[in-house]
Amino acid sequence: MITYFFENAVFATVAFAGILFAFVLTCLLLWKCTKILPRDMGRQYAHDGALSAGKPRGAGFIFVLVFVMTAVIFAKINKEIVIYLILVIAAMLTGFFDDCAKTPWGELKKGILDLVIAIMLAVTFLNFNDNTILIASANKYVTINKIVFGVLIVILVWVSINVTNCSDGVDGLSGTLTIITLGTIFVIDYIKQMDSDFSYLILMFIISILGYLWFNATPSKMLMGDAGSRAMGLFISIAVLKCGSPVLYLLVAGVLIVDGGLGLVKVSLMRFLKIKILKNVRTPIHDHVRKVWDWSNTHTVYRFSIIQIILSMIAVFLVWK
Repeated sequence: MITYFFENAVFATVAFAGILFAFVLTCLLLWKCTKILPRDMGRQYAHDGALSAGKPRGAGFIFVLVFVMTAVIFAKINKEIVIYLILVIAAMLTGFFDDCAKTPWGELKKGILDLVIAIMLAVTFLNFNDNTILIASANKYVTINKIVFGVLIVILVWVSINVTNCSDGVDGLSGTLTIITLGTIFVIDYIKQMDSDFSYLILMFIISILGYLWFNATPSKMLMGDAGSRAMGLFISIAVLKCGSPVLYLLVAGVLIVDGGLGLVKVSLMRFLKIKILKNVRTPIHDHVRKVWDWSNTHTVYRFSIIQIILSMIAVFLVWK
């Protein structure tokens, strides 16, 4: 909003002020508001899940609200962006209410809410954008039928929310991977000269997560909870759609997909089709590498991040060539 009142020469200064504001406010509120957050009850089936018991969780409620408030104050927003911000808040609230609940919400309830948000996002995106995407590996633009594209967007959003949520189980892991993913999309936007106003929102979201990671680095003092992970997953899907090459999601979020997605596939096949796969593999994968391969939390975060950076470099190369 503030940026509308300044010429381009001053925009960089205002933009920097917005980023600094987001980081400082996130850190300050997380430091001061820890007592009002719900407490984690420990994760029964997660490796070392009991160690998180008693820690404040739901910190995503704070850093997501800081992001939205900062965006409204400092960024150039329009009707499309306003709807996206509302949907990010909605995804955050569905997670936060689950974080606060004495009895965790059922998978069906959360899945339906995710589906509703995904449908609303698909309708919004198609209303403000065309249905042409870039296949980066072939450097070719493809126009997809709007109905088919809408269904694919719903699938992308639902998957992104849930794999990001499932990847949140190691101090600093989900947040760090999300930063790498969003940072990669920001670089791709720059190369393709996409909407700089939305690219600025990506930086704001990244800096808000960094404020949270200040307290979440091993050993963590607080957890983002579903409030943070679900909002991050939703924002990743929006960012990759806005970059015009949604297929690149497979690369820019590759580690999130494998880490959180394999567990979703494993459970779904066993529950609905009675098919058992990966019998000797614990899911999410971050539990397997810590329990079976004896990786520490730090090893897991660093090694998963290294793999994601490599995948991200491939994605950037595909767009750059």
